Amino acid sequence: MNLKLDDWQKEFIETKGDRVLCCGRQVGKSEICGIDAGEYAMKNKNKTILMIAPTERQAFSLFNKTLDYLMRNYRSFIKKGKDRPTKTKIFLNNGAKIYCLPTGLSGLGIRFLTVHKLYADEASRIPEEVWTAVTPMMLTTGGEMTLLSTPAGPDGYFADIVENRNNAFDSFTRFSISSKEVVETREICETWSLFQKEKAIEYLEREKKRMTHLQYAQEYEGEIIEDLKQFFPEGLIRSCMTTVGVSQSPLSPADYFLGVDVARMGEDETVLFSLQRSNKKKLTQVDMQITTKTLLTDTVRLIKSKDLQYNYKKIYIDDGGMGVGVFDPLLEDSQTKRKVVPINNASRSIDMDNRKKKILKEDLYTNLLRLMEQKKITLDEDDRILHSLKGIQFEYTKDKNLRIFGKDSHIAEALIRAAWCMKDKALNIYIY
Repeated sequence: MNLKLDDWQKEFIETKGDRVLCCGRQVGKSEICGIDAGEYAMKNKNKTILMIAPTERQAFSLFNKTLDYLMRNYRSFIKKGKDRPTKTKIFLNNGAKIYCLPTGLSGLGIRFLTVHKLYADEASRIPEEVWTAVTPMMLTTGGEMTLLSTPAGPDGYFADIVENRNNAFDSFTRFSISSKEVVETREICETWSLFQKEKAIEYLEREKKRMTHLQYAQEYEGEIIEDLKQFFPEGLIRSCMTTVGVSQSPLSPADYFLGVDVARMGEDETVLFSLQRSNKKKLTQVDMQITTKTLLTDTVRLIKSKDLQYNYKKIYIDDGGMGVGVFDPLLEDSQTKRKVVPINNASRSIDMDNRKKKILKEDLYTNLLRLMEQKKITLDEDDRILHSLKGIQFEYTKDKNLRIFGKDSHIAEALIRAAWCMKDKALNIYIY
């Protein structure tokens, strides 16, 4: 293949049968799986390969790496014309087919396939119900599974396989590679310079100082951590969801509230989450808009446009980091200056009826959790919402403080702000 592979990647390529990659971030697991899938498709005619992930964006990530590998090494074998590659399929001249599909909430949309080889990216975050739909696909083909992911707590199908619970998964070969191990052992080459190596080591050191011991062990050492729990149980999230479209049109009369999470440096999604409050007792999702790599000025214009549509009573915005570039113009604009409220997940003092109070991150998340438990909020049946909420985890630090964090938390962060309207009784608070 004329590629510079790490030792563990060479071993992975040579290993046949069911495999599970439980690794730290950025170790090269999706890259090697893309190569593996491309080679399998080339060497096995008339076989079907399926790549899945919780959301569309994640599914395309592994798929695109596979297509890129095939384009660079086997371009002439890729079908053209009406059978040319699309965002969901690649057809080869030898009859091999590669499909890419998000799992959705239940896996219902992928039940139609019979599969010879399955790749599940972000496997630790795939909803439990999906595995019931996926595993029978290989019943008659003797197919093989490859699961790849960073861990997400001790529960679920992925963790069961990694831990080989009840000896039910003896067929799997397990690969566990930490981010530090890859950074320190990867050989210097054309695609991995000494400068990159030094910067990567510095980055890991910063992350180790920023995170708790348990969080770092999960995210960068690829460990299944028993003390890290899921903040919003999957069953609870599903119980608050209704069919997409039911809550899409504004209901009248009602008050409307917007929660905004602005993309940070290096991140690419800004989320606007709109909730309707009826009789001050019930919240219903009416809109969610996600923009990718959007200029801050465009985000300001989008918020103002949404405000004209819903006439929000309050706009709760994350004003930390990049968010200040959106908050400040809204604060100066006559249309929004009396509506915009900054909540940036830090300890902020609030003067309310001459009393001091603090909104902390746990206050925001606990408020949403309580609303869900009390059936006071209805959300659209959307796999992106499920994935974001399901990915929120918590732990108790040595000081007995609650720490909440999550991967792909943009939607959750916007939602907790919009839902704060149920606690914001005065609707006249000033955060300074």
